[in-house]
Amino acid sequence: MSQTAAVAAPASTATADVAVGRAHARAENPGPSAAALRPLLIDIAAPLAGFYLLHSIVGLSEFAALAWSGAVPAARTVLGLVRERTLNRFAALMLGVNLVGLALTTVTGDARLMVAKDGVLTGALALAVLGSALTTGPLMSAALRPFLTKGDRARDAAWERLAGGRAAGSRAFRRHERLFSVVWGTALLAECVARVVGAFTLPVATMAWLSTVLLVAAIVAGSVLGQAAAQPMEKLVRAEAAV
Repeated sequence: MSQTAAVAAPASTATADVAVGRAHARAENPGPSAAALRPLLIDIAAPLAGFYLLHSIVGLSEFAALAWSGAVPAARTVLGLVRERTLNRFAALMLGVNLVGLALTTVTGDARLMVAKDGVLTGALALAVLGSALTTGPLMSAALRPFLTKGDRARDAAWERLAGGRAAGSRAFRRHERLFSVVWGTALLAECVARVVGAFTLPVATMAWLSTVLLVAAIVAGSVLGQAAAQPMEKLVRAEAAV
C-alpha cells in the first residue's frame, strides 16, 4: 500500500465513524423539526382526524363528534394556562373553531346554510391567522419553521435569534414572518367568502363538489404566494446559521 493510500484509509475510516456517530445522534435525539411538528400534529391534525373518524366512521352526530374531538385542545389549553401560565395558541385556535362549529350545528334544515357553515369555520380560522400577524407570534410561523430549519440545529438556533430580534436581519425576518401569515389568512378568508356566496347563489349540487375545489385552491394559493415570504426567510436563516 502506498503512503498516500495509507493516510487516506484512516481518514476515510474517521469520516465514516463521524457519519455513523451523527446518524446515531439523530436517531437518539429527534431534530428540531420533529419537535416543531409535534404541536401541529397534536393540536390541529389530531382534532381534525378525530372529528372525521367519529362522524364518518363511528357514526356519531356532528355535534357529538365536534364535542369529543375538541376535548384534547380544550384540555391542553387549560393545562397550559394552569401549569405554565401561557396560552397554547394552536390548542386555543382549534378549541375556538370547534366552539364555532358547535354553535353552527344548531343551524339545520337548509342545505345552503349547511354548505355555508363550513365556509364560516374556514373564516374563523382565517381571522385567527390574520389577527396573529399583528402580534409577535404569527400562527403560520410554527407550520413554516420545520421546512426552513430542515431539522438542522444550527438553523433552528438561527430561527430563534432572528425571531427574537437578537440577530442582524431580524426586522426583515419578522416582516416576512408576518407577511406569510397574512398571505395564508387572506387565502383562507377568500375561500370562506367564495363558499358562502356560492352557497346562496349556486345550486347546492354544484357546491357539493365546488366547496372542495375552493379549499384546495386556497391551500395552493397560500403555498405558492407564501413563497414570497418563505424564500427570503430561508435565506436569512441560512445566512444566520453560517455565522
